[in-house]
Amino acid sequence: MATPQPSQPILILKEGTQRQTGRDVRNTNIQVARIMGEAVKSTLGPKGMDKMLIDTFGDVVLTNDGATILKKMDVQHPAAKTIAEVAKTLDDEVGDGTTTAVMLTGELLREASELMAARIHPASILSGYGIAAKEAVGYLEKISVDIGEDEEKIYRNLVKTAIAGKVSETSPDKIVDLVVKAVHYATTEENGKRVFDKDQVKIVKQETGSVLDSELVEGLVLLKERAHPGMPERVEDAKVALVTESIKIEETEVDAEIAITTPGELKKFKDQETENLKKMVEKIKNVGANVVIVQKGIDDKVQDMLAKNGIFAVKRVRKSEMEQLARATGAKIVSRVKDITPDKLGYAGVVEEKKLGDENRVFVEKCKNPRSVTIVIRGGTKHVTEEVERGVEDGLKTLSTVVEDRRILAGGGAPEINVSRHLRKVAEKVTGKEQLAVIAFAKALESIPQTLARNAGFNPMDTLADLKAAHEKSGTPWIGIDLENGKPVDMMEKGVLEPLRVKTQAIESAHETAALLLRVDDMIVAKKEDLSKDLEKKPKKFGTTGKKW
Repeated sequence: MATPQPSQPILILKEGTQRQTGRDVRNTNIQVARIMGEAVKSTLGPKGMDKMLIDTFGDVVLTNDGATILKKMDVQHPAAKTIAEVAKTLDDEVGDGTTTAVMLTGELLREASELMAARIHPASILSGYGIAAKEAVGYLEKISVDIGEDEEKIYRNLVKTAIAGKVSETSPDKIVDLVVKAVHYATTEENGKRVFDKDQVKIVKQETGSVLDSELVEGLVLLKERAHPGMPERVEDAKVALVTESIKIEETEVDAEIAITTPGELKKFKDQETENLKKMVEKIKNVGANVVIVQKGIDDKVQDMLAKNGIFAVKRVRKSEMEQLARATGAKIVSRVKDITPDKLGYAGVVEEKKLGDENRVFVEKCKNPRSVTIVIRGGTKHVTEEVERGVEDGLKTLSTVVEDRRILAGGGAPEINVSRHLRKVAEKVTGKEQLAVIAFAKALESIPQTLARNAGFNPMDTLADLKAAHEKSGTPWIGIDLENGKPVDMMEKGVLEPLRVKTQAIESAHETAALLLRVDDMIVAKKEDLSKDLEKKPKKFGTTGKKW
């Protein structure tokens, strides 16, 4: 019996909703991914170019940092947003590899598009890509090496690779020194493992001088001034007290009233308050503290008393900075003044208020064995200091992963060309259409060394051919591209290094994003509501009565 046909059209989706299905939606997503990859491709490597990004307020950002570019682009397409979110997650986790991941996502989808044009089903492509990604990560883990005993040299080379292109060629060694020293200070041992807490390295920017004037403060720079101008500007051999609660007369826990009937009683009451405040200041002085840093406020009378006693004080300091100060000075944070004891004081060689640009700032420096430090970045313009800051952030995140994992690879396209060669061998053992997908994955990886060569001004095809030939002859997995002359060279010997986790995460992220977009065969976009019409319908209300006037 035939199914009866409805006499009226059936509306499933709201009027104005757009729908794209099948091959159309896949082709659109692939095109978007390729455009995203092309947008950041020219920034890859130390010879990469910068992008100038101007937002709706006219603010300008100059950078070649992939994560920053994607963040500032304000993309609208759902596929583009997905790729941007993956890049942000990767940047947050390992601090580098975002450009590689986005580029590789676009290349994987481009290869998939060609396979689908040859009537290979997306399911076969996804299966082959899964095999290739697993093999790629496993092979990189196999060929990676431990950083060994010469940590200082390895750390310096890792940071130099991470900041290449973000810091002027005249000042990379200066920034490398600052980052490596900061990491050594902020690294601790927990349960037999070394741990680097990136949050214990504070970064302060100042648009003055040159990048070479940047410095590492063995302690903390507070974006604050002294609580009172009568306090000493500089305190040497500082004994530091850290207090969370306000230094003032404590309020009672219950409401109470005091009946004062004569001026004499009022004066006596005020004198008693002053006496209590004096006792607080005497307590601070008697325990030996000559610097007091308070998370909340300080009573005006207390500020004056502290100044007369030659005690340096800072108020309204953030909780995170209080914790950093504790790690830097060795002080123990207390809730109230009465809890301060000599054993809870920290030490700083110098606490001083001095100019940083046009503003006065408090420097707590020359601490003994500080576990929290500050990098002060200087530069001639806002764009310079911001780009150097991004380089420093990348360097810190890079070392964070290496301190934990201790595994590294060579750079310069060596890992990608090596994995590509390995996957072609793996493909010989894979049966069915999945074999073509594994080969496609290998071809996508070759886009990384090709792009490095192109951005450095060399012929990408010739460079790739030379690189493959060098790998066939040498037998070492570390042959990459010397971007100074375009020739194959042992990148491990040259000191171009990258953390293992950066490469594996980039490949895994690219594979997962490409697979996610390939699985989409239907996209439904709801019509945007026009909120302005709803606002026009509602009466405007003014005043507190809710009446319309």
